[in-house]
Amino acid sequence: MATTTPRPHQPTHDAHLLGAAARHSALRCVILALCALASAGAGLLLPLAIGRALDAVLTGHLTGAGDADATRWIAACAALITASAVLDALDGVLTGTTNARTTAWLRGRVTGHVLAVGPRTTARFAHGDLVARLIDNAAHAGIAPATFAALLAALVTPVGAVVALALIDGWLAAVFLVGAPVLFLLLRTFVRVSSDCVARYQRVQGNIAGRLSEAIGGARTVAAAHTQDKEAARVLGELPELGRQGRRMWRLQGRSQAQAVAVAPLLQIAVAAVAGLLLLRHRISVGDLLAASRYAVLATGIGMLVGQLGGLVRARAAARRLEEVLTEPPTSYGEEELPPEGGLLELRGVMASRGGRTVLDGVDLTVPAGTTLAVVGRSGAGKSLLAALAGRLADPDEGEVRLDGVPLRSLGRQELRREVGYAFERPALLGTTLADTIGLGAPRPTPGRIREAARAARADTFITRLPDGYATPCGQAPLSGGESQRLGLARAFARGGRLLILDDAMSSLDTVTEHHIADALLHHTPHRSRLIIAHRAATAARADAVAWLHEGRIRAVGTHEELWERPEYREVFGA
Repeated sequence: MATTTPRPHQPTHDAHLLGAAARHSALRCVILALCALASAGAGLLLPLAIGRALDAVLTGHLTGAGDADATRWIAACAALITASAVLDALDGVLTGTTNARTTAWLRGRVTGHVLAVGPRTTARFAHGDLVARLIDNAAHAGIAPATFAALLAALVTPVGAVVALALIDGWLAAVFLVGAPVLFLLLRTFVRVSSDCVARYQRVQGNIAGRLSEAIGGARTVAAAHTQDKEAARVLGELPELGRQGRRMWRLQGRSQAQAVAVAPLLQIAVAAVAGLLLLRHRISVGDLLAASRYAVLATGIGMLVGQLGGLVRARAAARRLEEVLTEPPTSYGEEELPPEGGLLELRGVMASRGGRTVLDGVDLTVPAGTTLAVVGRSGAGKSLLAALAGRLADPDEGEVRLDGVPLRSLGRQELRREVGYAFERPALLGTTLADTIGLGAPRPTPGRIREAARAARADTFITRLPDGYATPCGQAPLSGGESQRLGLARAFARGGRLLILDDAMSSLDTVTEHHIADALLHHTPHRSRLIIAHRAATAARADAVAWLHEGRIRAVGTHEELWERPEYREVFGA
């Protein structure tokens, strides 16, 4: 069961990730910011135009002139309102597409990194937690570039409104600036306190997702043991904490908005009162009074930025969780190539630990080219880890693994994967159809080779009975555990290469089918070396040699018949 393990403290690079996301959508963000700036400009000009139109109407009513001037200002008001509506619509479209584009880029980058790291990622992160990061956290982080662009433009409105108040009369701006620091302190406190709250919420959410994934994977076991209630309690055990953090987050945002809303009217009333006094003293016009009251509303709009800041806080917390995945270093490959022929596998002084426990300790093992070596041992002896090291699905902590004299670390990625094939106990049936899942890999085997491999793995018989045969979608094929294993074996047979590793890949097969596949394994791949993790005595008996693994060490190597003379060896198979 994969769990998130503690890691040494590392500096967060969420700003780097969000910066890269912003650069990816730079053009859209620039256009979005320009649209938001233009919309803010139209909004700032509108009170001025309304005030001038009002003054022109009043002047024309009193003097009998100025109708043309009033008409021009009214037309300007209509144009500004139309422009604001168009710009707002364009802003909505650009925001949605930018968020979707950035989220897709983040998911692609993190997914690519997970695949580049390989199985080590799932050893550190639970499957459900990893999926939650890729889906939910990426979506939250994906809004950051568009929100930041809109936030920068949104700041223009209150700043511009204060400047407009100063242009109408300096006293109006001075009255507003006296109370403005209170709004800034409220926003600063909101950002500081909510960051921790959001991080806690997302972490608990990931833990629940990880437990849920484990429960779904073991649904049959849960049903058989009749422990549904207990498992549900385990999965939802942190739900109260999630609720607490969620309520705390919304209380914090609501309180900040309420405080901002409480302060804003006081500033607006103060500005309106001063503007009224200035009107009585004939320092401003009625139109200026109307414009000043509107600018006071726009200036206090800085308190309404709480929602946007909250979005940025969630985006930054989500980016930190994505960065935790990206800090896992990807597997590095060399550029060396293998000799034209071979298949000699050597493990020299291999030591590997997992979860603080030494699983393999000083393992020396050789699989001569073209031979079959079976690895047997009790549960927990380290057989699957040895199989992973043999094909470089994992790296040893100490020692070296060589193929035809070349260290696996020195091989290029394509060279390594072309020459080493795998079949697993629970193969992942990837691909659209059954033919796709058998031919998975690059380069793709020919249709003839796919069918030949399926026949060798005894999969052709049940595939051809399906209505669509090899074109049957994987999700619609009713497969037993043994049939899934046969598809995995067919996939391994369809690949070329000089080394084939079977990690308990025949455990779900009946005895007769296993016998036929074992014969096909020897005759279908005569040019390949074979390392087989075996749990059945019959499988070990067909191998050229058997390596007996006991508590992380090679206890003995010999033929099955030779080792069978030892009672401890027979106990491995329950005999």
